[in-house]
Amino acid sequence: MASDQALLPDGEARDAAEEITVQTGQNLRRIRTRRGYSLDRLAKIAGVSRAMLGQIETGKSSPTLSILSKIALALGIPCAALIAERGDTSIITVPRARSKILASSEGRFRTRALFPFEGERKVEFYELRIAPHHTESADAHQHGTVENLVVAQGTVEIIAGKQAPHILGEGDAIIFDADVPHIYRNMTGTEAILYLVTTYLEDVRV
Repeated sequence: MASDQALLPDGEARDAAEEITVQTGQNLRRIRTRRGYSLDRLAKIAGVSRAMLGQIETGKSSPTLSILSKIALALGIPCAALIAERGDTSIITVPRARSKILASSEGRFRTRALFPFEGERKVEFYELRIAPHHTESADAHQHGTVENLVVAQGTVEIIAGKQAPHILGEGDAIIFDADVPHIYRNMTGTEAILYLVTTYLEDVRV
């Protein structure tokens, strides 16, 4: 019994070390891909071999503090971000009655947020409703912002910056850089409904 109890801490330590190794690999892969870095590019920037990075990502190798520091510096994040545990996935409902609705042009252009406003985020999801024959002008968003629209009802014209107009029917989608002034125009005599995903420039989020 005594010998079994003596072995327990070592076993726990091994399990904990293995969990950290796996977590570090998962975090590294997630953050690297969100930055848009290939293994080769990160290896060059960090001064760590591609083979070592691959072994870390697959949980086959536990990095030393020195290697961890090099990787974190190259990614522009604290070392802790590479070994931190991620919280459990949560489920959030957004009832229609409690949705945030923003209106402009005396209600002829309405946006309904399909996500909770609380907390920082890089992607937002909206329902857009445009009154018959209404034209809505939008100012340029911050640099790197991208809009992805799909038309659920109606026919809509989209103009982004100095680009040629694009006419979209039901089911049509468009993606464009929204860091320039842009226009949404309902070309029909009935309300147009669109769904919009806005993606902001990825910077230091981990």
